[in-house]
Amino acid sequence: MFEGQPQHELDALMKSDPEFRQLYHRHRELDKQVLDAELGVLPVDDATLARMKKEKLYAKDRLTRMFAQRHH
Repeated sequence: MFEGQPQHELDALMKSDPEFRQLYHRHRELDKQVLDAELGVLPVDDATLARMKKEKLYAKDRLTRMFAQRHH
């Protein structure tokens, strides 16, 4: 996520916006958990995995909108 975006812009938003920072870290946490679940490392049922993926997608959409609003 945010590949190709200047790192200093992402860092500035992380420092200035606590909601963005919290959501960014939550997205990274979910990303790892989903990957672990898909690899069989994290045992979760299908409903839990679907819920994690949905939350991860929501977080990504929200982060993308917040980033875009900041830079337009």
